[in-house]
Amino acid sequence: MSEILVEAEKASLRARDLAGQLLTFAKGGAPVKTKASLSELIRESVVFALHGSAIQLECTFAEGLWTVEVDAGQISQVLHNLVLNAKQAMPDGGMIKVSAENLEVKERLKNLLDPGDYVRVTLADQGRGIREEDLSKIFDPYFTTREGGSGLGLATSYSIIRKHDGAIDVTSRVGEGTTFYLYLPAIREEVMPERTASKAPIEGEGRILVVDDDSMIRKVAGDILKHLGYHVEFAVEGGEALTLYRHARETGEPFQAVIMDLTIPGGMGGKETLEKLLEIDPEVRAVVSSGYSSDPIMAHYRDYGFRGVVAKPYRITEMSEVLHQVIHEPAS
Repeated sequence: MSEILVEAEKASLRARDLAGQLLTFAKGGAPVKTKASLSELIRESVVFALHGSAIQLECTFAEGLWTVEVDAGQISQVLHNLVLNAKQAMPDGGMIKVSAENLEVKERLKNLLDPGDYVRVTLADQGRGIREEDLSKIFDPYFTTREGGSGLGLATSYSIIRKHDGAIDVTSRVGEGTTFYLYLPAIREEVMPERTASKAPIEGEGRILVVDDDSMIRKVAGDILKHLGYHVEFAVEGGEALTLYRHARETGEPFQAVIMDLTIPGGMGGKETLEKLLEIDPEVRAVVSSGYSSDPIMAHYRDYGFRGVVAKPYRITEMSEVLHQVIHEPAS
């Protein structure tokens, strides 16, 4: 049963990421980057995209693959788009080969990449291929050679990779298949360990204030935080949060952290609330929360005074790690 629930959670999270594809393209959502194991992200994304398909998958990852700093949801979206294209190019089945390797670029590469360290992801199919006259157009918005296609998948993928300071390239031969190359900036000093689904969340203690106008979100956040060992209080909008935070300090029972929704219709949202909280307590440990990455605050949260960021829908392990880091971070 636990394995089924883990897979269901992964599926729901992938669905969340895919639902944001049009929003990402239309609004140019800034990536909310964290250090990640790219091999693990590739496996999860590609296997999910091929679920129920007869297509075979072969994955090869270089030993000691460097760490990347990416928006996992957005990169997963790119991989899903590429796999979907490959599936549609192989209606009778075939094989998709995915590999990842470290790449040191010493001179500007094909007018795509500046010198630096990258991880190159290669995704090759055995499909129909793309005509030479169409290759230069496939990343253009709304260009498609497929009946019923939106022409947004590859355009969105191109936008996402560029916003990660990387590059995407393609080669193809009609009747032989297509190969996509993704280049993502890498950190060679660290190699992230593989994350496993059974990784235990980090328990904590103390008081947490959750600010969100959605009653269901408040309930889910409260259940997660109580499970982790925290005492939780809630505010529907920023004005109420200020009152609760001030009262907690005055009574000697301060909040260890505040989790704030970025946007609250008709009320004071996260950015405005934090500005006033900083006047009350310059060391307030605030975490910004949202279901979207289109606001620059999510990508550059520290520039606005937040100490951490957590995306919706909440995951127990992610929530526990962010709170542990924020609460134990040295005072500024």
